[in-house]
Amino acid sequence: MSFKRIRKAVLPVAGLGTRFLPATKAVPKEMLTIVDRPIIQYVVDEAREAGIEHVVFVTGRNKHVIEDHFDIAYELEETLKERNKKAALKILDDIRPAPGTTSFTRQQAPLGLGHAIWCARDLIGNEPFAILLPDVLIKAEKGCLRQMVETYDHSGGNIIAVEEVPDDQTQNYGIIRIDGEPARTMPIKGMVEKPTPGTAPSNLMITGRYILQPEIFDLLAMQGKGAGGEIQLTDAMIALMERQSFTGLRFDGTSYDCGSKAGFLSANIAYALSDPDLARDLRPLLSNLLEA
Repeated sequence: MSFKRIRKAVLPVAGLGTRFLPATKAVPKEMLTIVDRPIIQYVVDEAREAGIEHVVFVTGRNKHVIEDHFDIAYELEETLKERNKKAALKILDDIRPAPGTTSFTRQQAPLGLGHAIWCARDLIGNEPFAILLPDVLIKAEKGCLRQMVETYDHSGGNIIAVEEVPDDQTQNYGIIRIDGEPARTMPIKGMVEKPTPGTAPSNLMITGRYILQPEIFDLLAMQGKGAGGEIQLTDAMIALMERQSFTGLRFDGTSYDCGSKAGFLSANIAYALSDPDLARDLRPLLSNLLEA
């Protein structure tokens, strides 16, 4: 059985990034760097690897730097050409999307993730789409979204990336409910956003990667405020689950919550150590710091 291809992805980038103040006073949190690239670049690269043809950024105030990052930097590129800096020019060429393959729409008020996704409805249209939360980086040999697209191509429906989390941390995440033991792919029977301690239906957290059917937009349009006084994507997915299948995918890879300082620093170290040349210089420095 064939299903509509996953051609478009939504990246909600309207958040304020208050946990990284004062760094994010003038610089969007998505533009903070992991080694030598901004966080948002890794997420866009993951989407491209999965075959995404059009990326929709849902932005907020002071996020124009993201749009500039994916555009031509005329003065810089002309200077590099004059100086024959071919390697640097290739880096810029590689990160630039083809014309017409990115769109930017504004979330005027911080009403939650569900509202941010709803803001992309006209750009997505009546087709299934992916959502990638830029706060989460997933380091994997095969990108997480690519793994999800392969699962979708086999089963259709709605796909959510999940991973295990310690039982004493389940109250910090969206958690899924399943029947039976966890497997690589499993039907999702329910989900709850940030359950109170001791009430989580499993220890499988929603990781920040989704493939959803377009019917989610109608549900988001009617969705009232949920946890935190915001319009929650989880609540709309619970409603959609009453009429469509949801599959949880335990992806291969390691996630880093770059919305937290510890996760951001961990991601920097992990990505740096995966570069052999950089790792050679970095390992002794890390050893010295740990011994100090």
